[in-house]
Amino acid sequence: MDTQKIWNNFNEVLYLFILKRVKNKNTTNDIFQNTFLKIHKNLSKLKKEEKIKAWIFQIARNEIINHFNNESIYEEQFSDKKDIFQQKYQQICCFDKFINDLPKIYREVIELVYIKGQKQKDVAKILEISLENVKARIRRAKDILKKNFNECCKYELDTNGNLTGESNCSICRI
Repeated sequence: MDTQKIWNNFNEVLYLFILKRVKNKNTTNDIFQNTFLKIHKNLSKLKKEEKIKAWIFQIARNEIINHFNNESIYEEQFSDKKDIFQQKYQQICCFDKFINDLPKIYREVIELVYIKGQKQKDVAKILEISLENVKARIRRAKDILKKNFNECCKYELDTNGNLTGESNCSICRI
């Protein structure tokens, strides 16, 4: 598998995976870019192509850990903890709120697949529903999330279907 195929198959889910953990668009973009750079550089080291998804997400997890380790070193230099809190949460997005506001049947599928990294067929077994139903719930949940981002935060979708723009909502500007 080449980098382009990996991008086509995993860019959206990987971006959401990182965003859920760091809750900052700029940081997510940086980590996302570093992750794909490492994927591209180290693709030849992947021994079993069937483990590509786990390998990609492990790279992303490592990049997230690196970010927080570097951030903690940087934060130790600040003397006023209040400033740290305000800086850290100033650009937090509505992502968690949107996930939590999903109807339960959509929220549980999104959490199991995108947040916990379960395979869709395993989620179907866990929830005792068909694989087709899992896929339909994911599609509907994504539609709801995109609609919420567009209405609340004034984000738009670019030609690749990715969210672009700046937050324009009072919730995001805590």
